[in-house]
Amino acid sequence: MKKASIFLCFLIVLTLSMSLIEPIRMINSLDEEFLTNSQELASANKNHVFGRLVSAKLKNKTTQVDGQNDAKGEVVFKLFGIIPIKRITATIAGDDEFYVGGIPIGIVINTDGAIVLSDENEIFKEGDIITKLNGHDFNSLEEMSNQVQNNDEIEIDFLRKNKPLKTLVKTKQCENGKKLGLWVKDDVSGIGTLTFVNKKTKEYGALGHPILESNSGNIIPVGNGRIYKCNLIGINKGKRNEPGELRCIFSQAEEGKGDVVSNSKVGLNGTLSSTSGLIDENKTAPLGGRLGVKMGKAKIVSAVSGIPEEYDIEIIKANYQKKSSDKSLVFRVTDKRLLALTGGIVQGMSGSPIMQDGKIIGAVTHVFMSDPSKGYGIYVDWMLAK
Repeated sequence: MKKASIFLCFLIVLTLSMSLIEPIRMINSLDEEFLTNSQELASANKNHVFGRLVSAKLKNKTTQVDGQNDAKGEVVFKLFGIIPIKRITATIAGDDEFYVGGIPIGIVINTDGAIVLSDENEIFKEGDIITKLNGHDFNSLEEMSNQVQNNDEIEIDFLRKNKPLKTLVKTKQCENGKKLGLWVKDDVSGIGTLTFVNKKTKEYGALGHPILESNSGNIIPVGNGRIYKCNLIGINKGKRNEPGELRCIFSQAEEGKGDVVSNSKVGLNGTLSSTSGLIDENKTAPLGGRLGVKMGKAKIVSAVSGIPEEYDIEIIKANYQKKSSDKSLVFRVTDKRLLALTGGIVQGMSGSPIMQDGKIIGAVTHVFMSDPSKGYGIYVDWMLAK
């Protein structure tokens, strides 16, 4: 009888442990970057997102910082609704409304440093980014040249595949002064899609992934940058192993629509000086945290037809993520109109808002090379975590 009781207890403990594996895994994937509110947690509890044994409750801790509300809260996870097993500080999704993006933008970034195009000394590789000379920043190629003129040997800090490195290079005396034997540039340009714009502050998020130097994979450091209204002139449809693209043009001679403050692994951030031509002022939505993301029907917003429209997709996977990643979601395009126009996801659509239950929950980031009807998306949580 005693052995039977011990065995029964063992089975109960084993069953509880097995029941808690996935909920604990999900809870441990959350950190202080995650976005939520009481309604979202109530829905998560109702849908047993943390399993049937664990529930979550939000304790509001909103404080004033420099006159602004710092909306933070503590999420307490309890076993059987009684025993606390984890406490996490979270960002509370406020009442701010956001303009829904979906319109392509032209992007110009003046780099914080210089991008190597070629090196006759074969010290640097194409795509390396020079960030400092003799320990000092430089703000232009002219300033870089001036530093070279004043030194026989220069210590150069640079990035290679996002890894910081350092080397010494001797300058060469030429007819027109000293040179390093490098051919460099200090700006890049491209096309992406606007994701959201805060209606009050005009702060925006776009792209959902970084702008990279094409040869090295370095994330381009921003000295300063601008975004521009972009005109869609055509679409190259995506095919298996042949990514399509939006064909767009923009002019730097026109007035920029906003600045670029950061280019990070979660995309571009900055502030718009003008929303004209970039958003539909009649289309706003709140942001939704990752806990509210469900498998199944959702929509993406894109202006591939010439105007921002919603297109049906199906979310088929939502990943647990402790660290920011531009591959949070996997989805499939199910909308026949979009498939007919583009074949699915194409280059230039990165940043297209992903919406579910009337909220912006993320953005399109990548296409599956083997199947353009499938793509990746990033949680909007990460795009706010600049």
